[in-house]
Amino acid sequence: MKEVVLQGQIDSDIIDRATGRRASRRPGLPIRLFRPGHRLWPYLSSMAVACLISFSNIGCQSGDSVSDLNETVANTVSVEPLFLDVFEGQDIQAALNRAAMAGTGSVVRVHPGTYAPQRAGQAFLQFNAEHDGLTLEAVGEVILTAANADMADVNADSYPAIVNHVVYFGDGITQLTAIRGFTITGANSFLTQAEAATPLEPAARDPRLKPALFFYADGGAIKIFGRSYPKIENNRIVDNSTRLCGGGISIEHRGLQQGHVAIRHCVFINNRCPGTGAAVDVLERSGAIIENCLFVGNIANTGMDRIAGEFGLRYNGEHGCGALTVFPGSRVEVRRCTFTANWNAVDDRGAGNLYENSIFWHNTAGDGSRPGAPYEIDILDATGVSGCLLGGNTPDLRGTLDASRNTLDAPDPDFDEDFLPRSAAYVDVGYRTATHTSSSDSK
Repeated sequence: MKEVVLQGQIDSDIIDRATGRRASRRPGLPIRLFRPGHRLWPYLSSMAVACLISFSNIGCQSGDSVSDLNETVANTVSVEPLFLDVFEGQDIQAALNRAAMAGTGSVVRVHPGTYAPQRAGQAFLQFNAEHDGLTLEAVGEVILTAANADMADVNADSYPAIVNHVVYFGDGITQLTAIRGFTITGANSFLTQAEAATPLEPAARDPRLKPALFFYADGGAIKIFGRSYPKIENNRIVDNSTRLCGGGISIEHRGLQQGHVAIRHCVFINNRCPGTGAAVDVLERSGAIIENCLFVGNIANTGMDRIAGEFGLRYNGEHGCGALTVFPGSRVEVRRCTFTANWNAVDDRGAGNLYENSIFWHNTAGDGSRPGAPYEIDILDATGVSGCLLGGNTPDLRGTLDASRNTLDAPDPDFDEDFLPRSAAYVDVGYRTATHTSSSDSK
């Protein structure tokens, strides 16, 4: 296959003439953005293409039709992904933006160190539609934090955090996009609705995605919003808190369930929130697959009375919510996970959700502020729960689990220091430490 490198810029006024509408206010857009398959490609006239691109050795003439050019270019152009390296003190977001210009398959590799936001705002790092297909990957021990003590208000309850979310995945993200290998920490109930020069979520993209309270206040480590289905892999999500819900991850698809978030081989420790879903909050009509994850010491429910008074929101008031909260209309599949020492493990109001080969052990870390006792699992439709081992004062809050398919009086798993069960009864059940493989290993 012949390779043609396309270089230069497309001025926005040319795009305006080609599409019949204003496409951009930026002075120039990289020519790579308009390869075949891009959403603007069909609008470009053959004359516009001829003016913009000088093709070498592929026989394109200014009289060729757009379909001819599509076929010719598709058969001759090869776009190589970028592998960009970021070192401590450098700008991860700038590297993501540059990688986005090269397209699907590009990888940003972040080397050891602690990386923090340099200005207050809604998020430290953001993935929007133009970042789809990228992988953000840690090489060694890398911490992404919401905290910057030098810039934070020392008198604020949220000190030293200066962003709502450490990482934001917005509308237009598919499962070609991944983040893996990081420790994500430091969110501390910081809350701002002030927009930066570049909005976190472009308002014109879909009127159904107008930001509201949960957009700003949920998801301390990671906020996922709209048609956004990234892969979250091999991350440690530790010591985050929010103003409302989802201390670790908040998933808000708004009913646009064209896919699911994939959360695999992750560890959630000591995440907190006053409302629902201390570790993972799957908001109404959203979706996730959660596989081989560990949940320890995640505490929700710490401010339910305040939330009721301040926002008029009430949910699971008697017993409180769990490390994982699944709202009505949401779909989840949970496989080989371990929940222990949380304030409740799982509360699920969805239908037909799956929980397979998972451990629920003594999730009794409540503070006594709820009238009802802590529980292991609170689920309305338990037809999809199988192969799970549960142990605690209240293993099955609603009595919906099938005792012939699950063990409701499980023996002590005898966890080691990494919360791996040593008991022979737990073979092939629950979380196991995963081996992280770098994208660059196959490069």
